[in-house]
Amino acid sequence: MKKRMLGAAASLAVGIFALTACSSSSDDAKTDSSTAPSTTQAATGQDITLWLMGGDTPEPLREYLKTQYAEVTGGTLTIEEQAWGDALSKLTTQLPDSKNTPDVTEIGNTWSPTFTTVGAFADLSDMYEELGGQDLLQSFVDVGAVDGKQYALPYYFGSRYNFYRKDLYEAAGIAVPTTLGEFADAAKALTTADRSGFYIGGSDWRNGISWIFAYGGDLAKKDGGKWVSTLSDPNTIKGLQAFQDLYMSASHAPVGEFDSTPWVNINDNDTTGQPESATIIAPGWAHWSIGDLGDDDAVVWNDDKFGAFVLPGVDGGAAPVFAGGSNIAISAASKNQEGARELLRIIFSPEYQQMLGENGLGPANLKYSDFLGSDQFAKALVESAANSKLTPAAPGWAAVEGAQILEEFFGKISAGGDVASLAAEYDAKITPMLND
Repeated sequence: MKKRMLGAAASLAVGIFALTACSSSSDDAKTDSSTAPSTTQAATGQDITLWLMGGDTPEPLREYLKTQYAEVTGGTLTIEEQAWGDALSKLTTQLPDSKNTPDVTEIGNTWSPTFTTVGAFADLSDMYEELGGQDLLQSFVDVGAVDGKQYALPYYFGSRYNFYRKDLYEAAGIAVPTTLGEFADAAKALTTADRSGFYIGGSDWRNGISWIFAYGGDLAKKDGGKWVSTLSDPNTIKGLQAFQDLYMSASHAPVGEFDSTPWVNINDNDTTGQPESATIIAPGWAHWSIGDLGDDDAVVWNDDKFGAFVLPGVDGGAAPVFAGGSNIAISAASKNQEGARELLRIIFSPEYQQMLGENGLGPANLKYSDFLGSDQFAKALVESAANSKLTPAAPGWAAVEGAQILEEFFGKISAGGDVASLAAEYDAKITPMLND
């Protein structure tokens, strides 16, 4: 997800859509396929609207969608860009309104459960295999599903991995770590009074939850039809303890820091000429901000000085990290269901998936991830994304994010608080919010 959503807005979304939760496209899905017209015929001449969030989808891709849609249906595709800061309130008010709803919309991945669980999106289960099936990024599929049915599918992904100072590692005789324990040992060994071995904000839960996932823990699980917070799960506790030890031993970042720009710490400091960190974790696109300043003050990657590797798991391989990106869905209130489905066929086509990769956006269908390139950044992005996880698909999860409860919780963990006591305290706060 690109922006956090306000808790009040999350509650508003649930309230508005509660009236529409009983209505869905399931009746349409029961139509006898032997008598229904083909999708393309039914979509002929339908003019539809697609909402895209922010400017991540480049203009050439937008033009391709418009052109292809016109060729396939004879209709017009109108693309409206929504600012991430305004998107939630607009989705909340306009999705249920058949006169003003977008027919298809991009949506932040962690927002998806708030809308899928209340019937805001059309059921795409009958298209799932056609659009990619098991080749689609599974964590994004899971967060857009309810009771085994697919309502919001992946659009593109970005994932997190580590950037490190090769020169510092080599000078210390430290190899790229292959387990999470080795990673912690390397970070501690590279820490000095003026430098973090691993720079991570104490309240940076979006990166910190990787340690929970790596040890087999979760933020929440469904139990008996209800979602419950699982911070007190023994595996979650192990991950939190490992994170606490690493932060307190290897990071000079403030306890209250989150959503920061850690690449400024791995680059050489303008004053001292030395980095303030040997290692950071950041989304893949951060590599454009890492390097040495060129003659025109542009940042230029230096292969002799910088490198990249995935966060390793407890026993090797890649640790599960939190993946950023978006899902895409059809509004259940749209009067142009067939046209909207045609647009999804174009979006999930090999041609468009290739275009996503060539433009640096992780394609929803991992079969086309080769088009991201073959450099170390593409390899790390694909490997980390393939092992990624998302936040729980609980209807009230967005309210948890909006209230910044996890920032508060991780800040207290990083400050040296008792992990088990804090986990129990915050389980009690979070569980009542998850099912609202």
